[in-house]
Amino acid sequence: MQVAPVKHEQTVIGQVLTKFVAGDPEMFEAIAEDIDFRIDHFRDDVDVSWQHANSREALMSLVGRLGQDVFPKGTTALGIDTFALGDGWHLTRFRQRFFYGMRQRNVTSLTYIVSHEADGVLDFFRETVTNTVDA
Repeated sequence: MQVAPVKHEQTVIGQVLTKFVAGDPEMFEAIAEDIDFRIDHFRDDVDVSWQHANSREALMSLVGRLGQDVFPKGTTALGIDTFALGDGWHLTRFRQRFFYGMRQRNVTSLTYIVSHEADGVLDFFRETVTNTVDA
């Protein structure tokens, strides 16, 4: 298998992340009705049991809660690097800076996202937050 870097703007995951950072609700138009979505945290004691969704409607509610609890002041992308894995699968390295509402401080974070897109919509999303470091 060959992993190839691609311009994130040319992928659905890249477009969704760009709209997420911009606070653009049009991002949901690029989400499948039956999205399989989950965020996990590596070695973090934060309760993330609510950070999963299996429908676009549930994801809209989850993103609303993320906005209140995690990103009350939004977020800034420091880097979005996407690699094509083949057959609609992508691995994305997403670096961001934000005011972390749950910790009440500015942080940077590195996450890895495995995603799948078909017919112009995102239908699978697994994010692993590797770290959240005070900025």
